[in-house]
Amino acid sequence: MDDINVLHHRCLLNLRRRIRDIGDGRPAQERYMRLQKDGDTLSYQGNSEEVGCYVAGHPLSKGNCYFEVTIVDTGVRGTIAVGLVPKFYRLDHQPGWLPYSVAYHADNGKLYNGNPVGQQFGPKCARNDRIGCGIHSENIGAGLTTVFFTKNGKEVGSVEIPASAEGLFPAVGMHSMGEEVKVDLQAEWFLEEDDSMMMVDSHEDDWGRLYDVRVSGTLLEYVGKGKSIMDVGLAQARQPLTTRCHYYEVEIVDAGEKCYIALGLARRDYPRNRHPGWSRGSVAYHADDGKIFHGSGVGDAFGPRCFKGDLMGCGIMFPRDYILDGEGDVDDWDRLEVRPGHAGVQNILYLNDEEEEEEDGEEVEQGQEGRKVTVFFTRNGKLMGRREMGVPPGGLYPTVGMLSSGEKVKVDLHPLSG
Repeated sequence: MDDINVLHHRCLLNLRRRIRDIGDGRPAQERYMRLQKDGDTLSYQGNSEEVGCYVAGHPLSKGNCYFEVTIVDTGVRGTIAVGLVPKFYRLDHQPGWLPYSVAYHADNGKLYNGNPVGQQFGPKCARNDRIGCGIHSENIGAGLTTVFFTKNGKEVGSVEIPASAEGLFPAVGMHSMGEEVKVDLQAEWFLEEDDSMMMVDSHEDDWGRLYDVRVSGTLLEYVGKGKSIMDVGLAQARQPLTTRCHYYEVEIVDAGEKCYIALGLARRDYPRNRHPGWSRGSVAYHADDGKIFHGSGVGDAFGPRCFKGDLMGCGIMFPRDYILDGEGDVDDWDRLEVRPGHAGVQNILYLNDEEEEEEDGEEVEQGQEGRKVTVFFTRNGKLMGRREMGVPPGGLYPTVGMLSSGEKVKVDLHPLSG
C-alpha cells in the first residue's frame, strides 16, 4: 500500500509540474535526442538508422509566429525535416510522421501531415537553403491553425491542422550522418511587398546552381568550410552567354582569407566541388595567382593578381555567323564597345594541351566542328587575354567560384545592357 501511495504522489507531482509550466507561461525546456547542440547549431549524432529530433522549449505564438532553419550540411542523405509538433512529441520520429504534427522534408520536398507517407509539396532543399515555418496568428483560436512553409524567404505553401491547447512547437528532424543545421527561433518573415526581400528573390532566380554560396541581391558570399580544395563554393548562372548577352563582370567586395576567387565559363553539368577552370568544359581567370585555368588543375600565367575593389570580366567573341538557341541576329564582336565604368572585352582560352585532359576534351568537342568561340577576360576595363574553345552542348554558363572564408563578390550578369 505504501508503494502505491508513493507512486500516486509522484504522479501528482508530475501533473502539477506540467500544469504549472503551462499556467505560468514557462513551457518545458527544449528536448532533443541523437543530436548535438552547440548554440544554435544542431548536428546529427546517430548511426543513420535512427531518427534524431529536436523540439523547442516554447511554442509558436502571436508574438513569435515563425522560425527558420538553415541547412549547413546535408550529410549523406539530406533527410532533414522542419515543422511543428505537440509538446511531448516522440524524439525517435521525424516531425510530420505522427498525428498532430506537420513538416516540410528537405530531401524530397514533400509535406508530412501526421502521416509517414508524404505528399508532394515544394522543391527539394540543399546546403545553405533556409527552410521557414510559421503560423497565421489570426487563426490560432479558430480550432484550426494554418501552418505555412517558406524556402529562402519565399512562401512554398500552407496547410490547416487541428489547433492544440498546448500550442505547436518548432521541431527539426535529421536521419543521416553529417547533417547539420542552424536554428533561428527569432526569425521574422515578411510578405512580398517588402522591397528588399523581392530584390533578393529576383536575383536568386538569375542563378541555376548555388553551392556553399549565399545570394543577397547582386552580392555572392562564400559560406562553405574552406578547409580543403573540395570545399569550393560555386555559383552558376541560369542562362548561358549568348550573342545578345555575351559578357559579365565580378567586383571583389571582400577578398576573404586567401582571395581564392575565380570567374569564368563552364558547361551546365560542371562538378559542384571544382573551381571553374579545373575540369573539362570550363575556363577561368583566378584572382589569387592571376593564372588562367583551362580544363586542368594546373594554371598558366595570364594576368596580374586581383584584390579587393578590382573588377574582373569574362565574355565571348562569337563568330559573325554564329547562331545559338535559334537566335537570328549576331553581335558585331569586331566593334565591341564597353560603357564607361565597365571593363573592356577580350581573352585567351580552351583546347587544353595537357595530356591528362586531352581525351576528355575530345569527347566534349566531338561533333561540334565549327562551334568554336573566343573567350576573353578583363581586369578593371583592360583586356587580359583571349583563347579559343569549343562550346559544349547547351552553351557556356557564367560561373563563379570561391574557396576561403569571408569572400564576397558583386556580380553584374548584364553590364553592357541599358
